[in-house]
Amino acid sequence: MPAIHFFEEDIRFNLKNKNKVKAWIKATITTEGYRLNELNYIFCSDSYLLTINQQYLAHDTYTDIITFDTSEKERVIEGDIFISIERIRENAEKFEVGFTNELHRVIIHGALHLLGYHDKKSADKELMTSKEDQYLGIRNFT
Repeated sequence: MPAIHFFEEDIRFNLKNKNKVKAWIKATITTEGYRLNELNYIFCSDSYLLTINQQYLAHDTYTDIITFDTSEKERVIEGDIFISIERIRENAEKFEVGFTNELHRVIIHGALHLLGYHDKKSADKELMTSKEDQYLGIRNFT
């Protein structure tokens, strides 16, 4: 049975509108022509995510998100997405957007990575941002 789960590591965080967020993520995956198997979002602190970044990616920098693709079949989504709530708060302030909007952007950003979108090169980043904007626009909640 396809599932999206939300977990917390080393912080307390309550995601609002969980069922609507799940439906929105599932709709994004389906629209892109993929099938959902299992997707885990893990909300954590900066230090927790920094440790993961150092341990698994050999990067010694803070980040807002790290996505691990664990799928074994083509066009089937399975993965773990770690999100730093501290970094989301800081970036929301920095970019002068609401916390919830920034959180939703990062949530869908992780799903888009699993859907094959990248953000390292300029053209890829432009397409990723366009896709984020597209899917943020179809949310029926805030």
